[in-house]
Amino acid sequence: MLKTISLRAVAAVLGICVATTGQTAKAADDAVALEQARAEVYEILAQESKGLTFVDPMYAIQIAGIEPPKAAKKFALFSRKKADDKTRITKVPTKTELKAYPFKEGDQEWACLAEALYFEARGETIQGQFAVAEVILNRRDSKRFPNTVCGVISQGAKSAKAPRACQFSYKCDGAPEVFKEKRAYKRVGKVAAIVLNGFARELTKGATYYHTTHVKPRWSRKFDRTAQIGVHFFYRNPG
Repeated sequence: MLKTISLRAVAAVLGICVATTGQTAKAADDAVALEQARAEVYEILAQESKGLTFVDPMYAIQIAGIEPPKAAKKFALFSRKKADDKTRITKVPTKTELKAYPFKEGDQEWACLAEALYFEARGETIQGQFAVAEVILNRRDSKRFPNTVCGVISQGAKSAKAPRACQFSYKCDGAPEVFKEKRAYKRVGKVAAIVLNGFARELTKGATYYHTTHVKPRWSRKFDRTAQIGVHFFYRNPG
């Protein structure tokens, strides 16, 4: 449980933070100033209360009446004070923005999408992870594939006559599906939440297939290539 501190104490701490960072923000680059303000907020509040670990720098800046840096304005959308798991994001966030977006486990569809992104694209760039997620949701919305995320990623996995019929290879590799890299899982979990919450699927131009750039499967000749993002090529049906 967080330790309760008085409003006067919080105001005093925030005042100190702004006083110590005001001049630096004027002289330093916007992004650097924001990080310095954040670091000092953490340090001062840690001394006041070990349980209180986050205060948005934007909050401190606004209280002091200081013109916020441009970087801070952009960051506000993704800050824990401003955004939650229901915030609708339509464009690929930066690494910093995605880090600030809250992680929250969702329903079964979220779990299936996060699982697929972890095993198919955890080593990809953020844009690459969004692109793979697009393909999965494009399939879900296509009459050619199952109409749920879980159905899409599990397609062919239970076929005893054709063990290689899996649409997603990790479902047929025989290895247990364990999320050993917790940080990577949280990141793809955030991507899954954003995509399921109305992300504009414009990266792959409607692609429903993809493969890594180091292979050339025969099936790819039958489809129209729509994009190359990260280490993947993306395709859709002709026409």
